[in-house]
Amino acid sequence: MRLKNSRRFYLAYSSTVIEKLQALGFVTIGRLNMDEFAMGSSTENSAFQITRNPFDTERAPGGSSGGSAAAVAAGFLPVALGSDTGGSIRQPAAFCGLSGLKPTYGTVSRYGLVAFASSLDQIGPLAHTVADVEIVHNAIKGFDPKDSTTMPDSAYKKWSGSLGDIRLGVDEKMLEGLSAEVRESFDKTLNFLKGKVKSVSPVSLPNQKYGIPVYYLVATSEASANLARFDGVRYGHRSGDAKNLAELYEKSRTEGFGPEVKRRILLGTYSLSSGYYDAFYGKAQAVRALIQKDYNEAFQKVDAILMPATPSPAFKIGEKTSDPVQMYLSDVLTVGASLAGVPALSVPGPAAGLPIGMQLQGPNFSEDMLFALGKAVEAEFPQKRAAL
Repeated sequence: MRLKNSRRFYLAYSSTVIEKLQALGFVTIGRLNMDEFAMGSSTENSAFQITRNPFDTERAPGGSSGGSAAAVAAGFLPVALGSDTGGSIRQPAAFCGLSGLKPTYGTVSRYGLVAFASSLDQIGPLAHTVADVEIVHNAIKGFDPKDSTTMPDSAYKKWSGSLGDIRLGVDEKMLEGLSAEVRESFDKTLNFLKGKVKSVSPVSLPNQKYGIPVYYLVATSEASANLARFDGVRYGHRSGDAKNLAELYEKSRTEGFGPEVKRRILLGTYSLSSGYYDAFYGKAQAVRALIQKDYNEAFQKVDAILMPATPSPAFKIGEKTSDPVQMYLSDVLTVGASLAGVPALSVPGPAAGLPIGMQLQGPNFSEDMLFALGKAVEAEFPQKRAAL
């Protein structure tokens, strides 16, 4: 939310994840910068200021959880939480040389998280090591009576296998359009894992090519509904010079929302409007079901899928702001897991220059297996820390 006056906002309650961490003795320090309402891939849409990548301050740290990634990468914190709607934990983790997890949808309570797209949002950790990500994830997961989308604890199954039992899948179509550095990192990671896992097989996610349009229709439609409450009366910024109720709504939202948030609200409202609902939102949900079906079929043949987290290393600040579509395409490799609801872990791969993230995706509740794979990659390709 954009704060253009001196009003202070105080939280009325803590989120479930913070309460769980504090109960275990974790010390929470504060809130970190992010794209406004989690809408962005670079933290350039922040209501406050731009966050910079500790590895190269001319480059973006990713988004929307760029502040979390930058703070951990800079050594200010050992671990931070982020929210992942279409890749907003995994992409910043990849850009900043960290490990980051988007959990299975429903394993972590969203109570206390400001809603962007309710059927996609999940809270997860970012840290220097997979082990730290695992510790924090195990601390925050579990059923919450305050969030009806959380799964019962009986749904979680402890993985007791070994790397030699894992069948790894690769979709060659997902490797098209990668930068040379990312492709080289992927090939080295895959060659390493071939010697550790049971097998490597081709898989097909044919509807993944529709991931970006489907995601941006579903997410913006849900954002339009969720952000309708920010009207200057019940929530959010309130304009000080409105002369009537209609002006209060209009001016409060005009002053209170930034350009990217307005863009997405407009797109979502249009998609949900009478005469367009079936053609846009309804169609997007139908294709989303096909994407979920692709993953279900793939996981009948393999146990996990390997792909990069991003098509390129961190881009320069300002490089994509003039073309929102190019910014949206930054999420091309991450939105599929979000739409399907499956867990995905980004772990640093081999890199000669800027950090590069490798992404491991698995079926629902397979986080333990992904951690095992991630730890093996991490041990083989030790990462350098940002030099500040």
